[in-house]
Amino acid sequence: MRRIAAVGLGLLLVAPLAGCGGPAATDSAQAEVQRVLDRRAGALLRHDETAYGTTGTRTQYTRLRALPLASWAYRVTAVHRTPSGATVDADLRYRVAGYDGAPVEAHRTLTLGRTADGKWYVSADRPARQAVQQLWDQGTVTAVRGTNGLVMGIGRSTAELRAVARMADRAVPAVSREWGADWTRRVVVLVPRSLQGMASLLGSPAADYRGIAAVTTGEVSEAEHGSSRTGSGTGPGKAPADRVIVNPEAYALLGDVGRQVVLTHETTHVATRAYTTAATPLWLSEGYADWIGYLGTDRTPAQAAPELARAVKEGQVPDALPTDKDFGFTSDPTELAQAYEGGWLACRMIAGQWGTARLDAFYRAVGTHRTRSGAVEQALHKVLGTTPEAFTARWRRYLRAQLG
Repeated sequence: MRRIAAVGLGLLLVAPLAGCGGPAATDSAQAEVQRVLDRRAGALLRHDETAYGTTGTRTQYTRLRALPLASWAYRVTAVHRTPSGATVDADLRYRVAGYDGAPVEAHRTLTLGRTADGKWYVSADRPARQAVQQLWDQGTVTAVRGTNGLVMGIGRSTAELRAVARMADRAVPAVSREWGADWTRRVVVLVPRSLQGMASLLGSPAADYRGIAAVTTGEVSEAEHGSSRTGSGTGPGKAPADRVIVNPEAYALLGDVGRQVVLTHETTHVATRAYTTAATPLWLSEGYADWIGYLGTDRTPAQAAPELARAVKEGQVPDALPTDKDFGFTSDPTELAQAYEGGWLACRMIAGQWGTARLDAFYRAVGTHRTRSGAVEQALHKVLGTTPEAFTARWRRYLRAQLG
């Protein structure tokens, strides 16, 4: 159940227009196309379908009608002439009103035709090569607003989306009670039609997410990767737009408690995002999200950590805390479960033996360290007054006591 994110930014080179008389003609065509896309964006923001239709196909307008947009803008980066018109490379930046702290960026490829009198019009707008899909690429978006969240779905009933929104509304205050109020206290949840739809939004094979109930994505400043029960982040400061993406097939198999744990876990990743950096090990980010996720439930350690409990009962207590590699999507399912369970119990131990305020301070101290090297060691010393060796030994004893 839960995490991921990583965004690759590619350099788009402006190619010369074939047979158009050199740079001056290229600049002219690019400027003309840019004006068409500016008019198209303006019409979408004004909810003016007639004006939108004058710039080309209305398919995207219909699919986006329910999306509350604060901004929507294209920047043309290249125009490639074709016999019937042009193929255009563009960067799209958009922001959902009331939820996104910064614009979402998406690379798009648009197909444009020309009328008999030379006017450009859009006939198609799709993800660029190697770019991920946006939700509306999969169909018409249905949106449900909650008190603390916005849930958007494809091929999902309003009642189903409302149920997700209610859980998001409970998750936000639950996270704020532990983490504090220094985040947006809003969450955006995407519910695609299927597992394959989820995978297309993430740009990875569907097999990577089979059995994963949800992931959290966001644009990151440094290459990061996690497995999902999780989220990702930049350094402390302004966090851009995060999305919780639900796998409807795995999510549907959970009971109410399990679904709430998933939504609260993912919301924790949104809240902690600004302090979840390249310095943060996955056992901490995932363990902390699970710690908040399980608060208020009646799950015992053995119930919430069945794989690790089985190993401990068999005398196989882990020698060390889970590594980032242990959280990979392609890891053995049992080992992956044990990694999440071990991280959760480490955070649970800190909260129980040092207090919840120290757990929060420890998380922030690790995330504000400039590098991975030394981050945990320094935070253990300054915040918890211990060493990695002593902490690990205490954690192993804790596993025996809680699961043995």
